[in-house]
Amino acid sequence: MKTVLLIDDEQRMLDLLSLYLSPYGYTCIKKVSGKDGIQFLEKEDVDIVILDVMIPEMDGWTICKKIRDFSNVPIIMLTARSAKEDIVKGLKTGADDYLSKPFNEQELLARIEALIRRISRHKNEEGHVTFKGLTLNKSTFELRYLNEGITVTPKEFALLELFLNYPNKVFSREHLLTTIWGLRAETEDRTIDSHIRNIRDKLRHAGFPVDKHMKTVWGVGYKWSSDAY
Repeated sequence: MKTVLLIDDEQRMLDLLSLYLSPYGYTCIKKVSGKDGIQFLEKEDVDIVILDVMIPEMDGWTICKKIRDFSNVPIIMLTARSAKEDIVKGLKTGADDYLSKPFNEQELLARIEALIRRISRHKNEEGHVTFKGLTLNKSTFELRYLNEGITVTPKEFALLELFLNYPNKVFSREHLLTTIWGLRAETEDRTIDSHIRNIRDKLRHAGFPVDKHMKTVWGVGYKWSSDAY
C-alpha cells in the first residue's frame, strides 16, 4: 500500500482527493497547511506528495522548496492556474509534475503511478535504501538522517542495510554472523550485540527514534520493526 501526503487548505479538496485515491490502495494523509505537511514529512516517509499551489501564509511553491531542502519525495502540484510561467515556476522549485484544476481522476492516478514507478526505478539504480528520513547510500556507503551524516563502520552499515531491506524479519545472531562476517568468521554472539548497541547509540544521538524500530527478540536475535508508532 502506498502513502500519499495531501497538502491543501481546503478540506473539501482533501476529502475529494482521498475519495479518488483510497479505492486504488493509497493511504491518504491530509494536512491543511504547509507547516503541518512539512513537519509530518520530516518524521515520516511517504511515497508521493500532492500539493496545492494557492495556500495562504505559505504557498505551494514555498512549501515545495522547503521540502526539497531535506527530501527527494515525488511532488505533484495542483492549481487552478494554467499559465505557462506558473508551471515553469513550480518545476523550478522542485516539483516533479503539475496538474491544473479541474482535473480528471484517471489522469491524476496515471500521473501518480507513472511518477512512483520512475522514482522507484531511479532509487533502485542509485542503490538507496530509505526509511522514515533515514537514507543508506549503497554506492557511497553513506548513512544520513534528515540529510545529516551519521558515521558508521562498514559492518554497522551492512547490518542496517540487511535490516532495512527485510523489515519485520527476525535474524538470529548466528545468521547475522554468517551473513555479515562470512561463514568462517571467528567471532562470538556478543560481537553482534556490541554492533547493535553502537548502531542504536549513533541513531539515537542523531535524533532517529531507533528504539521504536530496532527490536531485540530475546533468545533469538534482532529485527527491524516497520510497524512501530
